Amino acid sequence: MMLALFNEYRLGLVDLDESTLVDVTSALPDHDPGLGAGFWVRMCRDLKDLRPRIEEVASSGKSLRLDGVKLRAPVLNPTKIVASAFNYAGHVDEMKPRGVSGWKLNFDVFLKAPSSITDPNTDIVLPEVDGEIHYEGELACVIGRGGSNISEGDALDHVIGWTILLDMTLRGEGDRSRRKSYDGFTPVGPWMATAEQVPSWEDLQITLWLNGDVRQDVKAGEMIRSVPELIAHTSSVMTLVPGDVIATGAPPGVGSVQQGDQVRASISGIGTLEVSFS
Repeated sequence: MMLALFNEYRLGLVDLDESTLVDVTSALPDHDPGLGAGFWVRMCRDLKDLRPRIEEVASSGKSLRLDGVKLRAPVLNPTKIVASAFNYAGHVDEMKPRGVSGWKLNFDVFLKAPSSITDPNTDIVLPEVDGEIHYEGELACVIGRGGSNISEGDALDHVIGWTILLDMTLRGEGDRSRRKSYDGFTPVGPWMATAEQVPSWEDLQITLWLNGDVRQDVKAGEMIRSVPELIAHTSSVMTLVPGDVIATGAPPGVGSVQQGDQVRASISGIGTLEVSFS
């Protein structure tokens, strides 16, 4: 299944042709689009039990064209966005000539503010700051079953689904979390492909275009630390809960964006995320 949040944070099941969706909100035991994300967290936790009802509602529901709805980020108020620094060898190599050295080139995880999440097909207003602002197109996983000290062998059982995330970054000195947490710096979408939709995350092709030119193009399996390793490592530090998001790191090919630029990021088997900048 490919699940989308749309309009007033209603739940939609996206058709395989990626042109329509069916409103399946009534399949949820509760739906409160106000402050908080209780209905979304519950769905992330209980999707296995909710799936038959979602499919039943979808079978008789009316299809809505995607170009007639407002897609929202397919994550809602996660307790944390865990991001991965330097998880592709090519990205390590491309940052060395830019003055990044020493421990800063080592793999690590860090947090981005959930308030930086923004919807797909959005115009992002760039902050007035000194320094370049870069795109980083990444594969992200959404946690369905939480836990701490999760083993690598069990890690993928904790994933409810996969989506596309842009880890926008202000280059320069200072804490990563601050430089990556400006409003609008985490576009996510266009929807979430549930776990069974992605039988092998390693084979996913990640491609990003800047103004129509390919800038990133890599298989997810080229990561230094695998997704199971990321989940195991992260959960040894902080307890993961349903709805949390883990961004798996930037492939090589990152670069700056300016006002008027357009970025399109695609991951095979998931979809395409598009944003513009002003």
